[in-house]
Amino acid sequence: MIFVISPAKSLDFNKAINTEIHSKPIFSNEIKTIIKELKKLSVNDISKLMNISPKLAEINFERYKNFSNNFNLQNSKQAIAVFDGDVYSSIDASKYSKDEFNYAQENVRIISGLYGILKPLDLIQAYRLEMSTKLSFEKYLNLYNFWGDKISKSLKSELSSMKNKVIINLASDEYFKAVKDHGSELKIINITFKEKKSDGYKIIGIFAKKARGLFIHYAIKNKISEIDDLKKFNLGGYSYIKEISSPSNIIFHRN
Repeated sequence: MIFVISPAKSLDFNKAINTEIHSKPIFSNEIKTIIKELKKLSVNDISKLMNISPKLAEINFERYKNFSNNFNLQNSKQAIAVFDGDVYSSIDASKYSKDEFNYAQENVRIISGLYGILKPLDLIQAYRLEMSTKLSFEKYLNLYNFWGDKISKSLKSELSSMKNKVIINLASDEYFKAVKDHGSELKIINITFKEKKSDGYKIIGIFAKKARGLFIHYAIKNKISEIDDLKKFNLGGYSYIKEISSPSNIIFHRN
């Protein structure tokens, strides 16, 4: 069982976690290839490509210029500590035990436009590159085209040794597209969070993002390995709705 989540635009290299254990991203050659292309871009190019302000473009221009192919604790930090924002604010990695970090390393994966796929304790350097960025180079039309089936094949390989060979999808459509477009052989269960309104159940973006983080936190703390145990999630006032769920889409709501 592997839980898949998106990265975050916001990064915080000052957050502390209770471990110095770290690993390195598996797609080292692919990262080098993308960084090589990003280093060619001017500040103006970056601003236009990513539709960001000149100030943000300048920050990312410097990030790419200083990006090193060698990852270490002086220039990098573990992904689960660095990513910030609504999803990651609900993942309290600062209090995880060694066993909980081990579970996360085994069962949680982060999809990234630059890194492809990350384990929580993989070292990362500062970057900004959303999966939907229309970066074209060589024979590749965009990042989806570049990554192709590499991400889904990696997940499939990892699942082959697991008891429950299933992807638990908590990623956004933008990032999970890099999996589902090439992962027809993968068993996928989507997790959906809704708010109960007078006219029915509605997905509210900001609440759904925070709930995804809570769900990952719950899975790590409880070391979830069975599908039925997913339905016991009860943090943040959420509860499982059997009536509108299906085997491939487990739905939770709160009033």
